Amino acid sequence: MFFSVVIPVYNRPEELADLLSSLVHQTEQDFEVIVMDDGSSITSKRVVDQYQNKLHIQYHFGENQGQGFARNEGMRLAKGDFFVILDSDVLLPNNYLKLLKVAILDRNLDAFGGPDAADSDFNPLQKAMDFAMTSFWTTGGIRGKLKDPAKYQARGFNMGVSRTVFESTQGFLDPNQGEDIEWSIRIKNAGFQLELVEEAFVFHKRKNTLASFAKQAFSFGRNRVNVSRFHPDAIKLVHWLPSLFLIFLISIVFTGIFQFPVFYGQLLLLFGWSMAVFISASIRYKSFLVGGLSLFTSFTQLCSYGTGLIVEWLKKAIKG
Repeated sequence: MFFSVVIPVYNRPEELADLLSSLVHQTEQDFEVIVMDDGSSITSKRVVDQYQNKLHIQYHFGENQGQGFARNEGMRLAKGDFFVILDSDVLLPNNYLKLLKVAILDRNLDAFGGPDAADSDFNPLQKAMDFAMTSFWTTGGIRGKLKDPAKYQARGFNMGVSRTVFESTQGFLDPNQGEDIEWSIRIKNAGFQLELVEEAFVFHKRKNTLASFAKQAFSFGRNRVNVSRFHPDAIKLVHWLPSLFLIFLISIVFTGIFQFPVFYGQLLLLFGWSMAVFISASIRYKSFLVGGLSLFTSFTQLCSYGTGLIVEWLKKAIKG
């Protein structure tokens, strides 16, 4: 068996059902599915039972320990040569596993990470959140497009490793705080080939409200600092850009009081960035509504991530 698809799930049986349905329709059929129910109060066993005759699938229920450790348990049970790790809130294009297999064999990959995207039937807010997480104007596009695919740090919603990589590195060291980025760094440090496979994207069906999206982005900022506890050089200049954006917004208030010429220059910069976000999102999704919502999600993502990174960095600096 070439692939073992490992899916941790926590209280999301409906999302899991949609993901399993997309797995049924894969053009590449050489795979098994391992569902790790991480101590859910609303279990997914009923959903998995409905797919017993459609997929080569296992269901395992355990005490809640966090998605990283649940994935580790799933990989220990896996029989495939290559483990594909997915979050329960993604959907797969029909050729996802086929494209992934071709890339692994052609590029001799030991591990991979793939990007996320919004499907055409996602609602406007889901598309706006997708823009905020993937656009050049917010994240620099580092989640899906790189000149050098070998510089990619895989994310747990869409990543994979060979059995050899897992057995050598022993999987995730942290249950849920930037554990995917930490493992990506450790995989590369061990000499394995991990690259972005741009064509192996998933549709990320985020069910966030704007408030929960802000909370999630805040935790992403904190998680980057947590990764730096394992790898001191994990925080690069690019990761500070959301914090600098936040500081820039705050500075506008003070320059508006004390230095009017600078204030107008800052407003011009902010207006230019806002128009770039609006136009880019409107063109990508063919919707002015999504373009407008993308302004809100982009501000939310940058300010929340930047705040989370600053808060956690200060805590780390104070504690030593």
